[in-house]
Amino acid sequence: MTKAERAAWIDRRLAELYPATPVPLVHRDAFTLLVAVVLSAQCTDKRVNEVTPALFALADTPEKMARVPVEAIHAIIRPCGLAPAKSKNISALSCLLVERHGGAVPRTFAELEALPGVGHKTASVVMAQAWGVPAFPVDTHIHRLAQRWGLSDGRSVEQTERDLKKLFPRYHWNSLHLRIIFYGRGHCTARGCDGMECEICRALFPNRRSAVRAKK
Repeated sequence: MTKAERAAWIDRRLAELYPATPVPLVHRDAFTLLVAVVLSAQCTDKRVNEVTPALFALADTPEKMARVPVEAIHAIIRPCGLAPAKSKNISALSCLLVERHGGAVPRTFAELEALPGVGHKTASVVMAQAWGVPAFPVDTHIHRLAQRWGLSDGRSVEQTERDLKKLFPRYHWNSLHLRIIFYGRGHCTARGCDGMECEICRALFPNRRSAVRAKK
C-alpha cells in the first residue's frame, strides 16, 4: 500500500471499530473540558476523571474558580501530575477568562493558547470537542502510531500533526484523532504491539513479521 492507501484503509477500519467517539474526559461544558484537558497533561484520563467531580463541585465556572484559593485547587488535584503548576494555571486562566473574555471560553486557537497552561494540543482538543472546529490534537498514542503505521517520520509532534492533516479528510479529524487514541490504548499499545501484532499492523505490513524472523 502507498501512504495514502494506508491512511484511507485506517480511516475506514477505525470508523468500523469505533462508530461512536465520546470524549474520554468527563465534562459539562467548554470550561470544564478546558480544565480537564489542562489536568490531563502527564496524567491519565482515568485519574483526571477521578478528581474533577470534586473540583467541579467546588467551582464549575470561571467566575467561581477564580475565587477559589490556589491551595484549595491543589488539595483536590494533588493526585494528578504537576499539580502545583496546574493549580496555579487553572486559577490564572479562570481569572483571565473573566477579565478578558466575559467568563466565556475563547473560540480561537490564538486566544486559547494565550491562556496559562494551554498549549497547542490543549487548544486543539477544546476547539475540536467544544466548538466543533476541525483539529488534530496529537498525543503520545497518535504520535507513536503515526510512526508505526508509516504515516509520519515522527521527527516531532508538530510534524506528525502536519502529516496527518494532509493524509486524512478535514471533516474526519475530530473523530479520527479519538479513534486512533482508542485503538492505541486498546490494541496497538507501546509494549503490546511492536508493529506486527495488532490487526491494523498485520493488515498494513503483512511481510513485516516474516522479515524480522528472517533476520533472526
